[in-house]
Amino acid sequence: MTMASGPDIITYIGVPLAVLGVAPIIYNTISTIATVMKVKRMLRRGRLAGITRGDVINHVIEVELPRYTIAPLHREEHYKEYWGLCDYPSKIPGGSWTIFNWKCHKIGLKTQRIDYTDQLRQPQAEIGFEELISFLLDLGAIPSANGFRMLRGSGLWVPIGTPLLLSPDGHETVLTIAPLDDSDGNLSLAVRWSTNWGMRDQSSLPPYWVLIKGLPVQPSAGGDNPETIVPKPVEATTEDSAKTDGNDTLAPKTAKYIPTIEEAPPAIRCQIGTNGLIAATPDDFDPQLFDQLSIGHLEIDDMNTNTTGIWFASAITAFGTSSQTILWNYKIPSDILGFTKKDSIPCGILVLLGVVGESATPEWATQYDDEGEKREEQMRKLKEQSRAMMKENQLPPDQKAAAIRERQLKSHDDWVESLNTTRRRDAQRAETRMVEAIQSPKWDNKLVAEHNLAWLKKEGHVEESHDLKRAVEVLLWRMVNDLKITGDLITLLDSWKAFVDSGGIRRVDYQILKENQVAFANASLLVAIIEDSVSAALGSLAMDLQECIRVWRKVRLG
Repeated sequence: MTMASGPDIITYIGVPLAVLGVAPIIYNTISTIATVMKVKRMLRRGRLAGITRGDVINHVIEVELPRYTIAPLHREEHYKEYWGLCDYPSKIPGGSWTIFNWKCHKIGLKTQRIDYTDQLRQPQAEIGFEELISFLLDLGAIPSANGFRMLRGSGLWVPIGTPLLLSPDGHETVLTIAPLDDSDGNLSLAVRWSTNWGMRDQSSLPPYWVLIKGLPVQPSAGGDNPETIVPKPVEATTEDSAKTDGNDTLAPKTAKYIPTIEEAPPAIRCQIGTNGLIAATPDDFDPQLFDQLSIGHLEIDDMNTNTTGIWFASAITAFGTSSQTILWNYKIPSDILGFTKKDSIPCGILVLLGVVGESATPEWATQYDDEGEKREEQMRKLKEQSRAMMKENQLPPDQKAAAIRERQLKSHDDWVESLNTTRRRDAQRAETRMVEAIQSPKWDNKLVAEHNLAWLKKEGHVEESHDLKRAVEVLLWRMVNDLKITGDLITLLDSWKAFVDSGGIRRVDYQILKENQVAFANASLLVAIIEDSVSAALGSLAMDLQECIRVWRKVRLG
């Protein structure tokens, strides 16, 4: 048996060992190349522009992906993309936001080191929380009261998967709490949407918009041409013009508040921003016909000297908050909220204005027995006259005639004096009644509005079928279309707030209310709706949602 030589040992032992030593490098190289190819394929499928590098020795893959800040597209200009889903959404974890079409802006790159493709994460996008919520609500999502209550109470400690928004049918989740891995301390959210849920469309009312409907235009009796009878503006309307000519039917009393058809659409969409009214457009389903209405008299200036805009924004926010929406931009000023919560109108003043019967109020005025006093005065005069006539009968004829003339003259003087006394007494009682009315119990603003609404209906200023909310809606519609009505209304509101801030109503304030009673009645409707919105929103989903939006200005969506 021959001994193995050195070359044989190298051939049979060294070469296999060398191959085994290189095998891991070969494996890493093949595995890295395969993983890089798979990552690139995933990026192409999701239309992501990323940079991929692989270390074949250490089997480490670096992926650089851009991070974006996103915002919803314009609702009308890009309506096809706005109301549709993305054709190529990313399937990579963290890219759930790519299911929608967004306006994107690159804000940086994020580098990841991974060993396997299932470790790849797409950077979350940064978006304003308010913009995200309003966009999803516009699509038709439904807010979860329990989710926003938990988010408001627990903050970042809210459990992962907690739903904030639900699908239109309310059965599945749309917006949920996501892990905080890539959020850098921000609130992390994930979003999803299914084509089976359906969406609202362009004609639906978006968040921060309020729809106000006015009074319908009255057609002619024949019904052939609805524009035959054109209601006149309030300035040109008289009692006689409320009637139509010929065989036309009588127009309703409230027709005097309907501007011409060309001037005022039957329904108006109002957009409310943080600085009040932003835009007003006719409620037309064709966006091409959305002509802006003139709202210069309702805008809030930088110095806040135009209280008209503040009052209108407060009233329409209160109207929208309590009837149509849970999301709003405008914050009603604290001084107006404080004013609407104060009981400021005494019930006696409403009696003097003829709004309420005195029997419907607590006892506040002094009661006088005028009939008893009148009977006693008549009895006294009869007795005096009887005694005087008995004395006259005992006198000689010449003295009797003089006594009769003297008695008649005294009777006339007494009658004149009684008239003056009655006039002075009535004036004194009126003064006392005014003081007592001012000092009478003050009623809640909502109760004042209910009585004023009944008075407006009786006087023909409001339709009989309208309740408080509908009357306010028509009033807001009139404020958009009629500058004179708006001016009278705001002047009265400013005067009302001024005497409340100065300690209470005075005689001069009563005179202002009496001279502008229709404006006062309408103003009480706005004050009541603002007061009602405060109690309606307290502790509600709307308050929880607004507080979450205030705390989390920016969130990470992925």
